[in-house]
Amino acid sequence: MSECLQPGDEAPAFTLPDADGKEVSLADHKGRKVIVYFYPAALTPGCTKQACDFTDNLELLAGAGYDVIGISPDKPEKLAKFREKESLKVTLLADPDKQVLEAYGAFGEKKLYGKTVTGVIRSTVVVDENGKVERALYNVKATGHVAKIIRDLGV
Repeated sequence: MSECLQPGDEAPAFTLPDADGKEVSLADHKGRKVIVYFYPAALTPGCTKQACDFTDNLELLAGAGYDVIGISPDKPEKLAKFREKESLKVTLLADPDKQVLEAYGAFGEKKLYGKTVTGVIRSTVVVDENGKVERALYNVKATGHVAKIIRDLGV
């Protein structure tokens, strides 16, 4: 089971393929704040709601200096379908080996319909301009989460 990140921790570096297979690194965003959110699966109702909420608020977040990256264990091809079907504007990255999910504490045991299962823990980590964790939220709800982040960040 992976450890949850805490404010002040160094955000684990990563390089993953996006929906087009192009490599994207956390280091590419140095000097900007980054909202990295982890979700279980593209093209599912909760994950679609969350991705659409981030897309709808992307201009507001970008204007406040935040980039948004969504990471799931899906393959780039599925992410491309997800992006096209839902007209998503957020950067979607593929982590089929779950190494980044684990490094961020976003993969492990969770409760699903009363049962304990192993899987993606819906999480959001806000990384500051220097690569440090500013906030780390785990077991977040898909609905209303983006509005809560915007309120919490004072955007």
